[in-house]
Amino acid sequence: MLNKKIFGRLWAVWCSVLFLVTMLLFYLPLVFCYAWNEPERSNRSYLIFRLWMQVFLPLAGIRVKVLGKENIKKGRPYVVICNHRSMMDIPVSSTKFPGANKTIAKIEMSRIPLFGDLYKLGSVLVDRKSKVSRAASITAMKNVIATGLAMIIYPEGTRNKTSAPLRPFHDGAFNLAVETGTPVIIGLIHGSAAIMPSDIPFCLLPGKIHFELLPPLEPGKDAGALRDHCYQIMESKLSAGNFPNSSH
Repeated sequence: MLNKKIFGRLWAVWCSVLFLVTMLLFYLPLVFCYAWNEPERSNRSYLIFRLWMQVFLPLAGIRVKVLGKENIKKGRPYVVICNHRSMMDIPVSSTKFPGANKTIAKIEMSRIPLFGDLYKLGSVLVDRKSKVSRAASITAMKNVIATGLAMIIYPEGTRNKTSAPLRPFHDGAFNLAVETGTPVIIGLIHGSAAIMPSDIPFCLLPGKIHFELLPPLEPGKDAGALRDHCYQIMESKLSAGNFPNSSH
């Protein structure tokens, strides 16, 4: 464990420097995307974010296998729900999903100099302490869907640091799907907790992540039933831990 801690922290330093250097390389092209209105802004920035992670992730020793890309129809909006065990889930899900998208994200991260400019570009921001902000985020997510983009949401609300496959789900993603009539895609992220262990502060390890996209589910009219159904599917799949043959 000691060797793992030492190596993981040294590797985290390397990856932090790598992230900063690559961010600066892609900063101007990404900021230039603000010149366009939606959805063109997100369509262009998605391609650049994707290229950035194609550079960063391999250099950080992180291999990502994507499963089920055939379940996604080009140009169709989706509500994508993913499990959440580490900070690595966000760049993996947003850049490996086969289509332009936005994620729901904490407003605090947008205040980081330089990085915040890019964070806002790919996110719907929410201040969880503010009812006004939470209401505005719902409207913003509906606008994302209306422009034909996918909306990626982590229904557990925060990282799962427990031994259980999932934390209880919040209702927001499922209300969004039902109210907009948008199909739900379940995205299963497996392996990110081993890459960023929650029990070791400032630790990052090389490894492999599987990102599996299941066939779309029609939302129906009952958000609660949709939530429970999705939870059961995700809990069962994550508990089994079996992933089929995959491609990059």
